[in-house]
Amino acid sequence: MDSLRIDKWLWAVRIFKTRSQAAAACKGGKVKIEGQNVKASREVKEGDVITVSLTTFIKTVKVKSLLHRRVGAKLVPDHMEDLTPQEEYDKQKMSQAVNKEYRQRGDGRPTKKERRIIERLKKYKY
Repeated sequence: MDSLRIDKWLWAVRIFKTRSQAAAACKGGKVKIEGQNVKASREVKEGDVITVSLTTFIKTVKVKSLLHRRVGAKLVPDHMEDLTPQEEYDKQKMSQAVNKEYRQRGDGRPTKKERRIIERLKKYKY
């Protein structure tokens, strides 16, 4: 077989945790091949460049080989080439750092008063 559904391939190479999430992303216009939105049933072939818009950044991958079963994380590079620029990963790391407050180990959960302060601080985007 020389082609495979894109939702199944995205799930098999661990870009999405479930196949239904991959299908929903296709339906929502988050997955593109050559700049065109694709449906979940779109056939993907070796050499296709896929752009996936995730929550915090845009991931670009090239299909090296087709998979019919999900593979372990260590085997993923054998089946896809990551073309995502380093700036996108930097942007994701910055987003995670901004949206995370630090608490000392052993402090436990924040009190109601502390949660209100945290929420107030998160509203302001510098």
